[in-house]
Amino acid sequence: MIGLIRCECVVYNCQSLKDKRSVVKSVLQRIRNTCNVSVGEVDHQDVWQRTALAFAAVGSSRVAVERELRRALSVIDQSGDLEVTLTTWEWL
Repeated sequence: MIGLIRCECVVYNCQSLKDKRSVVKSVLQRIRNTCNVSVGEVDHQDVWQRTALAFAAVGSSRVAVERELRRALSVIDQSGDLEVTLTTWEWL
């Protein structure tokens, strides 16, 4: 089972692309350290108040994959610098 999430996010408290990249890198690193998922910024790299993040997980059951993906989403929710505006789930 393969699960994929794409999250459109608003980045708060940023005044430049450098500020945004610092926030996004920090969140992505926390996700990599705590969750068993692949993660990356996939869109809006040149816009300093928006980002799109994608997470992918592979496992033997949908329950296990969904658990890991939800853990990744909770890391974003705990961050005060990002707010998820749209989440899209795909299952393969």
